[in-house]
Amino acid sequence: MLQFLIRRLIGAVVIMFLIGAFTFFLFYTIPQDFAQLSCGKNCSPENIAVIRENLGLDKPITTQFWNFMVGIVAGRDFPIGHCSAPCLGVSFDSGEFVWDSIVDRFPLTLSLTLGGLVIFLVFGLGTGLIAAWKRGTALDKAVSGASMLLSSFQIYFLGPIVLGILVYSTGLMESPQYVPITEDPVGWFVGLLIPWAVMATIFTAQYTRMARSTMIEQLSEEHVRTARAKGMKQRYVFFRYAWRGSLIPIVTIIGMDLSALLSGAVVTEITFDLAGVGRLAVNSSLDKDLPLTMGVMLVGAFFILILNIIVDVAYAYIDPRVRLS
Repeated sequence: MLQFLIRRLIGAVVIMFLIGAFTFFLFYTIPQDFAQLSCGKNCSPENIAVIRENLGLDKPITTQFWNFMVGIVAGRDFPIGHCSAPCLGVSFDSGEFVWDSIVDRFPLTLSLTLGGLVIFLVFGLGTGLIAAWKRGTALDKAVSGASMLLSSFQIYFLGPIVLGILVYSTGLMESPQYVPITEDPVGWFVGLLIPWAVMATIFTAQYTRMARSTMIEQLSEEHVRTARAKGMKQRYVFFRYAWRGSLIPIVTIIGMDLSALLSGAVVTEITFDLAGVGRLAVNSSLDKDLPLTMGVMLVGAFFILILNIIVDVAYAYIDPRVRLS
């Protein structure tokens, strides 16, 4: 296990380096004067020259790349101050350090992701198991039909409807907002309840269908039929053998969804006007703030790599047939 983790971590470092190199040269070889973008339209040549020097844009592209990669590991000095590691550069638009901008927005994205994850996993896996347990019954058909209907919805469709009913028409709830949990736990919960509910509605439907199908597939496996033939109780076979085997594809999808949400729940944040990492990525793209856009991409790639490693390690504990090589 330790050797596997070491190999995967080394591989993750190499991949992160390649992603960083690719995104850097992709952005910085665009025929644009980034100093002009940072300064604005009505900017004198003298100010543009100062900005170009402050941002290090007057140096060769290879030197800029080296300084960028070193800054991620060891930090970097700018005229506005020292940028501690991991330093992802300075925003063209705000003049702030990219890493600080991402860290400021990340608590909201993390709260949005983890809260929604808990809800749709509990309800999605629970209803999926019930549907598989009662396969062929009216309850199974009702759950399957509801999950198919709800999974066809999208956040940008369902979100405004919920806002219109609960916030604008009836006034039963306030508009979604983020309050740090350390300052006001109740305000944190209430402020994100509507986005959580909308996310959970859509994701719960998807996980219900997945849990039901994988569970039914596992119930037809040979080892499960053997356990039944030995006279084991149906409930024991269901949870001890079938449920454990059905977790592998579910864990895979959880890792993918979690990495995507942590990288920025773009649609959710825009729909509910929440200033998280996803909203930051969209704004930076619209403003042509390339350092900030590249920083968000690298953070997203980091989460994808780390969560893939966690999922691979989880396989060995879920299913003893899986062997890490």
